Amino acid sequence: MGAQSNAAPVIIKRKKVVAGGGHHGGAWKVAYADFVTAMMAFFMLMWLLNATTEKQRKGIADYFSPTIPLSRISGGGDGSFGGDSVFSEDQIAQNGTGASSLKPSTERQAMGQTGTDSSDSAADAAAFAEEVRKIEEALMGIGGESMVSEAAARHIVTRVTDEGLIVELFDLDDAPLFQGDTDRPAPILEDLTAMVARVFDLVSNGVAVNGHIRALPEVLRENPSWDLSTARAMRLRAMLEGDGLAAARVQRVTGYADRKPALRNPMAPRNNRIEVILLRSDT
Repeated sequence: MGAQSNAAPVIIKRKKVVAGGGHHGGAWKVAYADFVTAMMAFFMLMWLLNATTEKQRKGIADYFSPTIPLSRISGGGDGSFGGDSVFSEDQIAQNGTGASSLKPSTERQAMGQTGTDSSDSAADAAAFAEEVRKIEEALMGIGGESMVSEAAARHIVTRVTDEGLIVELFDLDDAPLFQGDTDRPAPILEDLTAMVARVFDLVSNGVAVNGHIRALPEVLRENPSWDLSTARAMRLRAMLEGDGLAAARVQRVTGYADRKPALRNPMAPRNNRIEVILLRSDT
């Protein structure tokens, strides 16, 4: 018994051996790949928004949501759509007599493959371009005598926009169009207005008048920018009508105060200007 009590205890150690690393699953790889793809798409979107113009962004958007029908006249019958076409009047402007309505009105009729009557729009654009050419020739004396004196021509700039032909009359440092910060016209403006009325009498389009002024000092107790720009535009409208422009042709008179300066310096005299716009026939 004594020998057995003095014997060292027997310790049994069990060791679990795992062979290899085993399989941990690949779901996280799929999730990570989706995350990386989404981030790449996001940064591409941010880049496109920063690197493209508004017209280019509209083109990209139209590419992913096309609105051009596949045929000249929209279909419609007793098929799966119950008589409605995917290219009905509710989704797209068209130019035929088809579409989903059995009796389409003039306002709700199909308008064809492009949504516009290209022949009419092209003819209107050509006609307006011819009118602009005649007016610019009269103003600048292209191919003949000019209707504007050399001193008055310094105050005129013309440009064509989507709205129409803009004839801009502006101040010079040594020759303002109005007397001080009032709406009383200077003699040079009376000559310019009479000339514009004669030139615009060559066509019958509508006319709009926009008034702009330079920024005034902020220390003024009451800033008259809005009232002054509007008063000058109204004065020019009255002068045009007094020089023979039909009152019915005036479609709009607007004062913009100093909100749209022509030069970077908002207080430059060049920002004092009147825009007389010969409107396109479709505006």
